Amino acid sequence: MTEEEFEKAMLHGDRKIPFFTLLKRTLAYAKGDMWRIVLSLFVLTVGVIIDLLLPIIEKWFVDYLDAKHMQNAVLSVIIGVAIGYIVLAVINKLISFLMSLLLQKAGQNIVERLRMDVFSHIENMSQNQLNEMPVGSLVTRVANYTAAVSNLFTDVLVRFIMNMLTIVTVFVIMITLSWELSLVLLVFAVIVGVTSFFFVGVIANKYRTERKNTSILNSFLSENLQGMRIIGIFNQEKKKQSEFDRNNESLRQSAYGINVAFTFYRPFMSFLSYGAIATTFGVGFALSFTPGLFVAFYLYVNRFFKPIQELADELNTIQGALTSSEKLFNLLDVKPEVIDKEDAVEIDSFKGKIEFRNVWFAYEKNNWILKDVSFTVNPKETVAFVGATGAGKTTILSLIVRNFEIQKGQILIDDIDITHIKVKSLRKAVGQMLQDVFLFSGTIKSNVSLRDESFNDEEIVEACKYVNASSFIEKLPDTYNEEVIEGGANFSSGQRQLLSFARTVLHKPQVLILDEATANIDTETEMLIQESLEKMKNIGTMLVVAHRLSTIQHADNIIVLQNGEIIEEGNHQALLKKKGYYFKLYQLQFEN
Repeated sequence: MTEEEFEKAMLHGDRKIPFFTLLKRTLAYAKGDMWRIVLSLFVLTVGVIIDLLLPIIEKWFVDYLDAKHMQNAVLSVIIGVAIGYIVLAVINKLISFLMSLLLQKAGQNIVERLRMDVFSHIENMSQNQLNEMPVGSLVTRVANYTAAVSNLFTDVLVRFIMNMLTIVTVFVIMITLSWELSLVLLVFAVIVGVTSFFFVGVIANKYRTERKNTSILNSFLSENLQGMRIIGIFNQEKKKQSEFDRNNESLRQSAYGINVAFTFYRPFMSFLSYGAIATTFGVGFALSFTPGLFVAFYLYVNRFFKPIQELADELNTIQGALTSSEKLFNLLDVKPEVIDKEDAVEIDSFKGKIEFRNVWFAYEKNNWILKDVSFTVNPKETVAFVGATGAGKTTILSLIVRNFEIQKGQILIDDIDITHIKVKSLRKAVGQMLQDVFLFSGTIKSNVSLRDESFNDEEIVEACKYVNASSFIEKLPDTYNEEVIEGGANFSSGQRQLLSFARTVLHKPQVLILDEATANIDTETEMLIQESLEKMKNIGTMLVVAHRLSTIQHADNIIVLQNGEIIEEGNHQALLKKKGYYFKLYQLQFEN
């Protein structure tokens, strides 16, 4: 999925948020650290005042030491002024240190809250929404964009305020020194302001393009690094290299466009600075400035234009941070499709009765996957779903845990509509074992417990023994502390599946869901899994999807699906006697 498709998949993905709205929402995350920011601004103001007093001291010092007063100069006065100058300079640096300390603490707290909000929001999205969002783009938003917002608070925003305060204060001081020259310099200030105003508008669009191309490249890398094995099998390296080159070139051009804009902006600011200095000397001679006044004005002109030049870099970072904020808030503005109703209840445990009443469901409008499906599963029963690929088997299991919302009908557990049960409560009671088992980096123990410290080692070992996972775990060098690499690539499909069973059993669900949990495994491991399944039937209601009919022959009820409709229902022997669709499937699998 491209970034454009990702944006379209989001409710407000392509929405440009007004500047002040964006700034207000960003600053809202500073609420808990506002005292640090206010204190740092106060310290900042003191620092700016001290810094701007230094040229006044230098002016007085130069005038005091000119030819007219040299003979009367007192050594103690000179030493006193020098010491005072050094003390002020040291205090100024200490203030900078204190301000930086306060802001770093505030900034890290702010970005922590923002990251938590974004990650929690992603967790609350439905499976359907997550399927439409490329992992690379989500990673970029959670990691990179929040870091850019952190930089806004810890460094750039305060330096921006400091520079603005310096510009205004310096201009006020220059007016008191020479209002005539200050009015001349005001012309330069107006030119700087107008230029910067237009520059911000240009650079904002360039930053949006650069951020978009960054997400596209990250999404491409995330997808293709995971699929590198397939790329190698089908000799697609050159094609993928070509696609990467195109994405990389787009990012290079957008980043280059930003640099080009600043390449014009910075020299123009420098040109204005040099023009202001030349004007200072010219008008200063005409107005017969004293040597000290010349020095003071020269220093103040530098202090006036240096922050203006720095504003260019700060505008660069601020615009980047606000563009990142825009992407983050666009993601946060996407409303989760599956949410708890106001009257949703918490359920401690289920008996395990499951009922579908005239359920209709479509992933896309009017393209029905399930059509008027009705069935009942009694507590402790084992019910299997069979049918061709696309018949709706896996969809039924996904709907029970509300990975998706149905369009028509009702799904009930223990005679309660699942939309009136809190999602967390519902999913806690349902254990899911899928065909594609995901293991996290860590140890076998941490994967079985999912790092839930409420489970002790004895419970973890007992769960693994219950599902026969201990048969291979105890042969490993570090047994339950054996390292697991990302995705569990150092274990076979069957071993990962047994760990999935142990994980489910440990969390004590009342309803078990198995979606092709016995696919792609060797015969020996299948026997272990079959033995585990027989034990797990005693835990609670079990719903099974399996293409291997040998794994479901002992199910209490078998529901046969075709094109989203139930066409047959009964146990194994009853369905064989009907000699219908199930009988044909059985013949195809066991004709030899």
